This record gives sequence, structure tokens and C-alpha cells, in this order.
Amino acid sequence: MDSGRISRRHVLQGGAALTLGAAAGLHPAFAAETTIGFIYVGSRDDYGYNQAHAQGAAALKKIPGLKVVEEEKVPETDAVEKTIESMINLDGATLLFPTSFGYYNPHMIKMANKYPKLRFEHCGGLWSEKDPKNAGSYFGYIDEAQYISGIVAGLTSKSSKLGFVAAKPIPQVLRNINAFTLGAKSVNPKATTQVIFTGDWSMPVKEAEATNSLIDQGVDVLTCHVDGPKTMVENAARRGAFVCGYHTNQSALAPKAYLTGAEWNWEALYPKFAKMIASGEGIPNFYRGGLKEEIVKTSPYGEAVSAEARKAADAAKAKFLSAEGFAIFKGGLVDNKGKTVIPAGTDRGQKDPELEKMAYLVEGVLGATS
Repeated sequence: MDSGRISRRHVLQGGAALTLGAAAGLHPAFAAETTIGFIYVGSRDDYGYNQAHAQGAAALKKIPGLKVVEEEKVPETDAVEKTIESMINLDGATLLFPTSFGYYNPHMIKMANKYPKLRFEHCGGLWSEKDPKNAGSYFGYIDEAQYISGIVAGLTSKSSKLGFVAAKPIPQVLRNINAFTLGAKSVNPKATTQVIFTGDWSMPVKEAEATNSLIDQGVDVLTCHVDGPKTMVENAARRGAFVCGYHTNQSALAPKAYLTGAEWNWEALYPKFAKMIASGEGIPNFYRGGLKEEIVKTSPYGEAVSAEARKAADAAKAKFLSAEGFAIFKGGLVDNKGKTVIPAGTDRGQKDPELEKMAYLVEGVLGATS
């Protein structure tokens, strides 16, 4: 973190006398010199979660009249509150995107209550009616892209043993693990997914250990849900395994091993948000979408992906893009403990709020949530 950012934060910690009136009185509509703040928990060039958001922020910088300020490596503590204060009082930000999971409650909620005339948007949070009206949450159904990755993995694996390096067993992560597994099993009923949880979003040493452990157990295709997939991708490729990426396109890290990946498409969504606010429409407090809404996308197929796998994956993508859509989590679904978690005849579409509470691993996943 550069000295300019450190000194800026220290000014606020030292209790500098800064007026809040001008910033708090601004309406979040795009006019001349509108400032938007982005806050990242990790590095902007992590080949993962933070880089995906930074690419979206870069798209906003191209829009006339907008100024974007960014701060990286901000912990999921009250440090994010200090960064928000800094962006508001020193930079004049009127729209803020604290992007990491742990920023939402209590930190962003606290700031939204303190600055009711500014707009706060969080990635992945679950906004509810009890939360401030000037706050909101947005996310994408990236499990659709993970399902497609699972299809490619299931038809590429020789051992039918897939691996998943994951950070924490929260609903969004479990949804990705389960979708990847269900995609694989749809084309390869013998497929299993061994999952290892590292315990946090960025744990490179543990991620490397998990990758090697999975490969030692016979896994030959791996994917992940951690902030920076670089460690998993490079270590798996070095060991001769194939990989499916996550967050952004990591094919440059392992051209021969990279099959496809589940990517965010923030470069399309953030400018869309800008237009919504500028037009007076405003951003809904709870905003979701998948492949059809262009919030997520899939990485181009790598050279190792067979014609059969491409055809099957393309067919699945077409279902997600169709007017009817496609339900990944269908009635009669059983978890890996043998319990029915979705009763027969009760398919859950992507917008079903119950999926946002997912606390199980489906049949075919080897591992536990605790």
C-alpha cells in the first residue's frame, strides 16, 4: 500500500477537522466531477476477485465526468470504515463499492446510516428491508458458469476425480462447489469433487498445500473459490493437472492446462449501474443476474478441451440463455450425507432466495462444511 494512501488514512485516524456537509449533501446522480470509490480486500492484480472488480472500475474511468478512486488490501475490519470516511471526506466520493464479503455488516451498514444521502453498493451481501435504503447489494449467479466448467471438467478427467480449493463454507461458495459437481455429474455420473477449505480468502501457502494434496489423491482437474486463483492454477499445471479458472481469465498462467473458467463481467455491469443512476432510475437495493444478464461469463475453451466437451458445455450455456432458463438445483436433490435437501417437484430457480442460504454439499462432493 503506497505512502499516499497510508498518510490519507492516518489523517482521518488523527481526528483532522474535516467538514462533512458538502459530501453528505450531494445527491448520487452523475454530473461533472462525480467520484466513485472502490475498496478491495486484496491486490488489484491478484488474477482473481479483486482484479475482476478493478477491471470493472477501469471501465468506469472511460466514462466522461466520472472519477474513480481505489484502495486495495483493506482488511474486513473497521479499517474499511476509515477508508470509506477518507474517500467521502478527502475525495468527495458519492457512490462507494466496498467489494469484499466481510465489509457489508456491520461496516458498510454503519457508514450508510451515517451518510444517508450517499449511495453504498456491496458485492455479495444480502440486503433486506431492515437495512438502510441508500445501501444495496449486487451479485451474479456465477454458479451457472461453474456448472458449465463442471461439464468440461467431467468430460476431461481421466480419473473422474475432481478437486475444489475453497476459502470458507458460506452459501456463495457452497453454491459454486455444488454447481460444479452437478455439472460434472450430468455428463459423467462417476465424477466426484473432493473439496478442501483453507479457512480464509487469501491463504497462498494453504492453497498450494490443498492443491498438491488433491493431486496426490488422484484428482486430475481442479478449480477453486478463493480470492486469488493464481496459486492453484500454477501449482496444478506444474503437477500436470488441468484447471478451470475463477473470477477472471487465468489462461495466461497455464495455457496448456487451462480448460475454461467462471468469470465475473463487472466491466459490463458497473457502466450499466452508472447509466441507471445518471438517468434517475437508480440501482435496485437487491440486484442479481447470471449469464443472460451478462453479469457472469465463461472463459474461452483451452486447447485441451475436446469437441465433445465443447458441444455439451455450449448446450448447457444455451439453456441458461434461453427464455425458460435452467434450474441447476432440482427437486429430489440429495446432500452428501444422504438427506433430501430439495423435495421432489420443487425445483429452485436461480432467483430462489433459499439458494442464498445454502448450507449443504450435494451428493458427489467429498468433504464437510464444518
